[in-house]
Amino acid sequence: MKAVILAGGYGKRLRPMTDNLPKPLVEVAGRPIIDWQVRWLKSHGIDSYVMLVGYLKEKIIDYFDSRKDELGITIDYSVEHEPLGTAGALKNAEKYLRNEDAFFMLNGDNITNIEVSNMKLHGCMAAIALVPLKSTYGITHLEGDRIIKFEEKPILKDYWMNSGVYLMSSKILSTLPSAGNLESTTFVELSKSKSLIGIKFPNAYFKGVDSVKDMEEASADLKTKHIFGDI
Repeated sequence: MKAVILAGGYGKRLRPMTDNLPKPLVEVAGRPIIDWQVRWLKSHGIDSYVMLVGYLKEKIIDYFDSRKDELGITIDYSVEHEPLGTAGALKNAEKYLRNEDAFFMLNGDNITNIEVSNMKLHGCMAAIALVPLKSTYGITHLEGDRIIKFEEKPILKDYWMNSGVYLMSSKILSTLPSAGNLESTTFVELSKSKSLIGIKFPNAYFKGVDSVKDMEEASADLKTKHIFGDI
């Protein structure tokens, strides 16, 4: 099975770091984000990739051209010449995916250890891996109007967040717009027809890398927690 990685964005929130470096090549714990992703997916038996590239695409191509044999993977590159959104970028890569029964897709700026091999479509067009929502702020616990306890950035157990990791039937390709985002176009329509399933991963690690603070936190986690085992 193939995995599609969205790697074409500008990474504006990490400027000036991303002025000359595509965001997926930003390093956390001494390794680019996208390198962590490939090694994680490879540990689940995925060795064929489609990289959706655009901004500073040559740097991503050069990076993997020198490493794909070592990693034991094959890669195709689908190039955006202008921003197309997540749905449009996937539509642009249709020729690499139409012969697949299904494929994985993920954002190129997240660190996670979701067990993707446990994801199934169950007759749906697409599946979204869901992770518990973590508050970005500390919260207070009250008895009446009296604060009795502080809790730093807790997991909000009753809320599930889109991790940006998807399993999709290739049938979805014919429904995609030529531009636009999956979350506001295709997924909305699939949810209306109950053709979109959410799969919960309550114990998975997930970290979106959108700021220098996120980089520092992800790096510390990767160095101190057993997130990926031996990869």
